[in-house]
Amino acid sequence: MEDVKQIVADIKKGQIKPIYFLMGEEPYYIDAISDFIENNILSEEEKGFNQMVLYGRDVAIDDIVSNAKRYPMMAERQVVIVKEAQDLSRTIENLASYASNPQPTTVLVLNYKYKKIDKRKALYKAIKKQGSVVFESKKLYENQVADWIRRVLSGQNYTISPKASQMLVEFLGTDLSKINNELEKLKIILPEGTQITPEHIEVNIGISKDYNNFELRKAIGERNSVKAFKIVNYFADNPKDNPMVVTISLLFNFFSQLLHFHGLNDKNPRNVASALKINPYFVNEYISAARNFPMRKVSAVISTLREFDVKGKGVNSNAVPQGDLLKELLVKILS
Repeated sequence: MEDVKQIVADIKKGQIKPIYFLMGEEPYYIDAISDFIENNILSEEEKGFNQMVLYGRDVAIDDIVSNAKRYPMMAERQVVIVKEAQDLSRTIENLASYASNPQPTTVLVLNYKYKKIDKRKALYKAIKKQGSVVFESKKLYENQVADWIRRVLSGQNYTISPKASQMLVEFLGTDLSKINNELEKLKIILPEGTQITPEHIEVNIGISKDYNNFELRKAIGERNSVKAFKIVNYFADNPKDNPMVVTISLLFNFFSQLLHFHGLNDKNPRNVASALKINPYFVNEYISAARNFPMRKVSAVISTLREFDVKGKGVNSNAVPQGDLLKELLVKILS
């Protein structure tokens, strides 16, 4: 995120590079930088003759170079953006010759999503040697996304409760574009300065604040069987919105972290949050769950989760409905 801010800040100061090679597994930041360049380097009057958007599936490297070598018309520079440049992965190294001597009046932007170029090869070395930008957009781990949500919102004069951010992560995963789209919807509805709560998420996005994997995990940790079975029954009635594979994955992560918790010598809340890579807000849940699930039981639960993960994928389950499998799983965990 800091690299993105620096790239944007440099462009705003007029420190514009001839090539921006944007690559990596997380498309959100690639799109963010590319869109900023597309919307801000040229004026509206200049864009008609001097801004071109190409697509990797429709062009060859020679086409890109030919367009990049043109001179701008009645403007200081031109912008050439190549979207879906990963479709040129087999020939992308052929761009090295141009990268070694780029047209100074052209801003060439390559959106190379879900892949990376080899840093040992000529293209990467040529781009770096000329002082252009190679930006790698790395996928965030699940335990980093809630903090990303908090930081994005804080820069826009909003806050979010830990539970609300956890609900978004659970429902949308690590797809930053999807999460950002939902945050944009909330910002349209809610005034600046608002703290986004689980109630806001439930009403405006449609994620239940009471019947979700987050609440199931908490109920299991507390050995609150009544609440846990209510949630599982809700999942059984709404299987499309609550796939078993997601539930088992989140429970597996929870009990794996609980096993790690049992192995910690220092169980100070601050150390627990750091070691488990969780928000300090949730530390008490792990402390409570550890009392209810000693280390031997945690190991047994992890083994059971592995067993039901296989069953949920149709192995040795004789087409048992996933709702019934979840109920059986819950019985075994709480027994």
